[in-house]
Amino acid sequence: MNKLLTVNETAEKLSVSSDTIRRWDKKGLIKAHRSELNYRLFDIDEVRRIHDKVGGVSSVSSYKILKERKMTPYTVVELFSGAGGTALGLENAGIRDVMLVEFDKNAAATLRRNRPDWNILEDDIHKVNFSNIKADIVEGGFPCQAFSYAGNKKGFGDTRGTLFYEFIRCVREIKPKIAVGENVRGLATHDEGRTLVTMTKELSEAGYNVAYKILRSQYLDVPQKRERLIIIGVRKDLNLPIFFPKERNYTISIREALKDCPRSEGQKYPKGKSEILKLVPPGGYWRDLPEKLQKQYMGASFYMGGGKTGMARRLAWDEPCLTLTCSPAQKQTERCHPEETRPLNIREYARIQTFPDDWEFVGSVAQQYKQIGNAVPVNLGYHIGKTLIAMLQNRYDEQTMERFKPLFFR
Repeated sequence: MNKLLTVNETAEKLSVSSDTIRRWDKKGLIKAHRSELNYRLFDIDEVRRIHDKVGGVSSVSSYKILKERKMTPYTVVELFSGAGGTALGLENAGIRDVMLVEFDKNAAATLRRNRPDWNILEDDIHKVNFSNIKADIVEGGFPCQAFSYAGNKKGFGDTRGTLFYEFIRCVREIKPKIAVGENVRGLATHDEGRTLVTMTKELSEAGYNVAYKILRSQYLDVPQKRERLIIIGVRKDLNLPIFFPKERNYTISIREALKDCPRSEGQKYPKGKSEILKLVPPGGYWRDLPEKLQKQYMGASFYMGGGKTGMARRLAWDEPCLTLTCSPAQKQTERCHPEETRPLNIREYARIQTFPDDWEFVGSVAQQYKQIGNAVPVNLGYHIGKTLIAMLQNRYDEQTMERFKPLFFR
């Protein structure tokens, strides 16, 4: 890494304003490093890449779906598989799926359509017996129902009835070398952090050393500002290290991701919303409208607190996409195309989630959006997979991975 520079030093080197550097930092286009005195410092080469990209100087596209040529001997059981973002990412890293469990009929059909050779179990996970299954890894993006950390220390019983309980049950029955849980970043602060404490303690009591980290997809070869909380447990008798993917010093823009994107179906805006969004510039949102239209469009929300930055939002070509939702036309989370006044379509959604163009989604347009919006980006799954392989091989690469100490529970 180059010598890190302050905001003012970085701005002077690139002949831009300090406010520009701060704006890029706030948007997640560049990473700030903290000095001992808590100053924000920047790598000049990283900032120069963004400067050139935003200015249209850079012509090299860094968008690609990452994939290894050879498979490893390692295997995984995938729970709550959805449309296959994590499963495909792990496969691309070289990990073979031995079972995928998915209850939603459309998502299960998507998996079968694209990977007819996968062992896909379309069933309620509560009914699945895992005791005869063998795998090196169990991975699950369990839906997170709200439950509190129990002050009366009921332990495992406190999570009973939730899908996290089924994830832990699967881990206890299979006893994999590594267990991986995935969820939204909000899990870290749910119930003032007590929910996450409960989950990590349950995994520890199941016999695993545990660590967790929030991964930012825009720094891991995904053209999207999507953050996911990843929990990793390593079986205590194996004495294996715990790694997480190390963030890269570049981002991928929507322009790079959508280059030559195939046309497809997609939602449309009603006439009134379309007329409003025509007035919003790339990267803008409702505050870029005349005040009269702001009040008209926002209604009572205009007078409420909070930035509401997702409303009437048009994306920007030279930035990663905002986090995709299950519906790009929904009022509070619009994802309007940077240039055309329409929501991103199905194939554009898939590109931004780093699904390959030949990955087909089954169901209505609304169901397809839902599957893609709920997925883990394929390239994020790849980076997690490469890290899991390195853990199993006890092979540390400080250029691409960060080592973590496990949590300690009394």
